[in-house]
Amino acid sequence: MPHLYLVDGSGYIFRAYHRLPPLTNKHGEPVGAVYGYTTMLWKLADEVHAADGPTHMAVILDKSSKTFRNDLYDKYKAQRPPPPEDLVPQFPMIRDATRAFSLPCIETEGLEADDIIACYSKAALAQGWEVTIVSSDKDLMQLIEPGLDMYDTMNNRRLGAEHVAEKFHGVTPAQLGDVLALMGDSVDNVPGVPGVGPKTAAKLILEHGDLESVLAAADGMKKGKLRDNLIEHAEMARLSKVLVTLKCDVALPEPLEDLELKGIPDAPLRAFLEHHGFKSLIAKLSAVADAPVPQSTVVADLDADEPCNHDGYETVVDEAALDRWITIAQHQGWVAIDTETTGIDATRAELVGVSLALHPNLACYIPIAHGGTDLLAENPVQLPRDVVLAKLKPLLEDPAVLKIGHNLKYDMIVLGRCGLRVAPFDDTILMSFDLDAGLHGHGMDELAATHLSHSCIAFKDVVGTGKSQRTFNEIDLKAATRYAAEDADVTLRLWRRFKRRLPAEGATRVYEMVDRPLVPVIAQMEMHGIKVDREVLARLSGEFSTQMATLETEIHALAGGPFTIGSPKQLGDVLFEKMGIKGGRKGKSGVYSTDVTELERIAADKDSPGAVISRQVLDWRQLSKLKSTYTDALQAQINPATGRVHTSYSLTGAQTGRLSSTDPNLQNIPIRTEIGRQIRDAFVAEPGNVILAADYSQIELRLAAHMADVPALKAAFANGDDIHSLTAQELFGEVNRDTRGRAKTINFAILYGISRWGLAGRLDVTADEAQSMIDRYFDRFPGISNYIVATTEFVREKGYTSTLFGRKTHFPRIKSKLQHERQGAERAAINAPIQGTSADIIKRAMVRMGPALLEAGLPNVRMLLQVHDELVFELPEGDVEAAKPVIERVMATAAEPAVVLDVPLGIEIGTGASWGAAH
Repeated sequence: MPHLYLVDGSGYIFRAYHRLPPLTNKHGEPVGAVYGYTTMLWKLADEVHAADGPTHMAVILDKSSKTFRNDLYDKYKAQRPPPPEDLVPQFPMIRDATRAFSLPCIETEGLEADDIIACYSKAALAQGWEVTIVSSDKDLMQLIEPGLDMYDTMNNRRLGAEHVAEKFHGVTPAQLGDVLALMGDSVDNVPGVPGVGPKTAAKLILEHGDLESVLAAADGMKKGKLRDNLIEHAEMARLSKVLVTLKCDVALPEPLEDLELKGIPDAPLRAFLEHHGFKSLIAKLSAVADAPVPQSTVVADLDADEPCNHDGYETVVDEAALDRWITIAQHQGWVAIDTETTGIDATRAELVGVSLALHPNLACYIPIAHGGTDLLAENPVQLPRDVVLAKLKPLLEDPAVLKIGHNLKYDMIVLGRCGLRVAPFDDTILMSFDLDAGLHGHGMDELAATHLSHSCIAFKDVVGTGKSQRTFNEIDLKAATRYAAEDADVTLRLWRRFKRRLPAEGATRVYEMVDRPLVPVIAQMEMHGIKVDREVLARLSGEFSTQMATLETEIHALAGGPFTIGSPKQLGDVLFEKMGIKGGRKGKSGVYSTDVTELERIAADKDSPGAVISRQVLDWRQLSKLKSTYTDALQAQINPATGRVHTSYSLTGAQTGRLSSTDPNLQNIPIRTEIGRQIRDAFVAEPGNVILAADYSQIELRLAAHMADVPALKAAFANGDDIHSLTAQELFGEVNRDTRGRAKTINFAILYGISRWGLAGRLDVTADEAQSMIDRYFDRFPGISNYIVATTEFVREKGYTSTLFGRKTHFPRIKSKLQHERQGAERAAINAPIQGTSADIIKRAMVRMGPALLEAGLPNVRMLLQVHDELVFELPEGDVEAAKPVIERVMATAAEPAVVLDVPLGIEIGTGASWGAAH
């Protein structure tokens, strides 16, 4: 059956224009909308519906802004602003693009595109064809009937009568014109009836049937404003009905048969693409006859930008120049921004200058604190700090201007300490991560080399290294401008590439719903910091030193003499040469391995002469690490201005999407050991406050039950059963301390794709016994086995895994020729969708937490830390009981409505004077 697709070209044009940053072709003409329109039309015509249609297609455009409706009502669409100046010259090129695809480009003087679409729709339906209107315009929804639907490409969904009923409170498409006539349209300047909105209009039409019946019944309605308006504005309502009714009785400009879609011819399309220099699309056209070009290549490759012109960057040192940059940014609606500071700790560093970029090579640097520390030194000419901040504040907080940054969290903190808020924003480090996690790093230098073939100026080349290193405020303005403006310029260039890739590669959802909203939340958490008790830390450091000294004496006695325990070479010689322990292995350097795996292997063999000393070395190492990393380091990391420790969170540090923290790293404090609990006791609340810790209970097992569809596990979680006891009963036929402990190990190990050898090591059994346990587990829970097989097959085919929220994690080594690399990638891939979904959920909880607490009247509850599956808060003692249910609700429902789980998310909450006491 013929299937006609009618594309609302005007909607496509404006979507393409607003979707992409400005581009120019090799002739210097603006072509951003042309490029976007071409890629969107190509995808629709050649890819999206290739399996089931269309057989016929046409693009319908508006011929001019004046139609017969303007003759009926001179104010029709009078309030619409003229199209943007740089879009006007692109209209003819867009028509050329349509014809380059050999698609009819239809427009008629005096008619709107909607009228032409209506005419073709009625004619096609009359011949028994199916019709799809490619648009989401509400006026066109009047045409929906059996055989005709609409396709909303923005949201990739079909729109039928049920969508009209949902959007317009129960009316049918046939009644929609009457509803639109009553409610009017401020955009098109359709008057309607004052005070009648969509809900009231729908209610009136459903009660009375049509517009004339509503107007006829107005006299008998209850006295009030609605009745008066219906009577007074009846003629305007009738005029509005004429304005919104689509004209469908005009002769077709081209016969239906001439709209047949015959594929994309090479010659005219190639000529069009080459004229504009659309290199990536030319590559795609050349590849049509062979294997298709990967989508990421097609959409990521922009026309090559000119190389960075460092000497062309401007140093802004007067108010007129600064005003000019700000005005242009406000006019065009976006600006890339970067800050230069005196250090890398955003909570302590001082602002030195700000750089802006508007287009490639159109960038500047605004110095505000350059000059030497010598009081006699002559400082360069620069604007006062307060003047620059006062002028930038409206721009950075303007909701109509998009701010673009790379790792913008840092800049938000620095600027936030100056009283400036940055919103709305895009962050290129997150865009890169959400597109290419696992493929490469996401630092600016690496991204510039990867995507722009550009080598950024190295920071060390600007400030120096070692004893001669200077802070950025001591750098002369010319060198500072070249470096700082380049950062903003490169950020803008990366954004131009990543922005278009997000929707094309399915990364918009996780970027918009999970990662981007989290940036200001994390920035606020880092600024809050958490108080630590210096006396507790000092006491623990002393205790650790004493315990280490005792262990050192015992280790030396067992070794038969003193040696440096922290030296792998000396320890290896003691264990494998002096003590004669079997099984030692040397690396390429000729030094014996003494890593944790090797020491645990020796310690597990109770008959080995090195069992005791290996265990003691492991204990000594743990104490040494905790002392240096936490009890000593935390004292040095207390911010003197706040008296608190401010960890730094990375949103791109873990491949699966988990947050990671540094300076200090709070993710690696041992959770289940007494020593770890002692360190957590040092994290305390201010007087009058308490610490609240809220932890997701077994979230990865719950997600596994949902994602692998395991009925027994889902039922157990729904009933609140002990999941480890259930597994013990299933695997071993009885539940006791030993079988439950083994079951717990197996439950978590299976999700990490553990091998028989790995499980054997954890349970201290033979490999055959471990394999038997794995086999029994899969027999009892076949869904887990099916999930592992399906996930492994998917990642081998696609090269990536995906969370329930669409976060992709790439595993380029999944096809490695080296077995250990390939198997390692497979094990990581098995857990990535589960761990990644867990990370997505807690991130969504964090984003929603602040607004929920404010709505509940709890502005003094502050979220301070996120550690794996746990959120840590500080709050007044009197707010605890009110805050608990809010925090629990937000965490328990964080996945919804985007993802509805088959299992409940359990939340455990505790409070105390310290983080340790809250557990």
